[in-house]
Amino acid sequence: MTHASAPGKIILFGEHAVVYGQPALAVPINQVHTDADVSDSDRAGIWVNAPDIRLHAELSGLALDDALAATISMVCSALNIDFARRASSAEAISSLSDETASQKDARRVIPDGIEIKVTSSIPLASGLGSGAAVSVAIIRALSAHLGQPFTDEQVNEIAYEVEKIHHGTPSGIDNTVVTYGKPIFFIKEQPIELLHVAKPFTIIIGDTGIPAPTKESVRDVRKLWEQDKRRMETLFGVAGALAKTARQAIEGGHPERLGALMNENQRVLTEIGVSSPELDRLVEASRKAGASGAKLSGGGRGGNMIALSTKENAEKVVDALYIAGAKNVIVTEVT
Repeated sequence: MTHASAPGKIILFGEHAVVYGQPALAVPINQVHTDADVSDSDRAGIWVNAPDIRLHAELSGLALDDALAATISMVCSALNIDFARRASSAEAISSLSDETASQKDARRVIPDGIEIKVTSSIPLASGLGSGAAVSVAIIRALSAHLGQPFTDEQVNEIAYEVEKIHHGTPSGIDNTVVTYGKPIFFIKEQPIELLHVAKPFTIIIGDTGIPAPTKESVRDVRKLWEQDKRRMETLFGVAGALAKTARQAIEGGHPERLGALMNENQRVLTEIGVSSPELDRLVEASRKAGASGAKLSGGGRGGNMIALSTKENAEKVVDALYIAGAKNVIVTEVT
């Protein structure tokens, strides 16, 4: 059996604006994760077992636009393996002309059938990167099991293609931070920049419990942008400037400055229409409990919010979030 795991993620600054070329900051959340286990099977074909969503089916029985099916198919396509034809090890190896003889010899025999089991502690449609984590875990485990572990760049490329199914017009930030598992400063279609955290800080994540498919909010924001580009570009520009200032604070060792920036970013997100009464209630509760700043994180309209707190005051903020209706709360240290 071959195992791979991928963390969740939160966006600290820049959601939605990042789709339009502005910078964003995101960090992995290791308290929640997706795990993929791949093993040989006596049954021909590829069998997918995802108990969290009550799925156990052969790949050919899944819809073409199913994200799990797309992920697996893209990995097999990249390796030129067709399980429908029970591709032999020789077929798969001969297709990789750039491999050396020793590399070819080292490749394992491709089985007639395999089973992929996927489990996850990341809530679905909550802004914590569940879709990207599932993709990354499967890509890593499956490519390794088939004898050719993909590089981070290859994993990220395939995961981004799958993100298009989840989000329509993805920024690429979810798959990138989940793939690399490190804090990042991200600008669409530009080289990845790792974010240096000079001084650790505490972020508290509050889950509204309301599913919030990012695809819908991204679509609605695009409609607003098409209707009034000048206004929306101005708001995106403010969000981008906040992300840049936040980066300076984090890398300069002044995370306490993030609170005011988060509050301003929440104002912008509210103005573009992606907050909600439930998110507003959690944001306000955390601030009243002593958090120096709070905002939604991700697509909005539900899902999660985040708050900046000291370690000493974290328990008070957690209690306030639960009282205000949070279904789950995670305390994480950004390092």
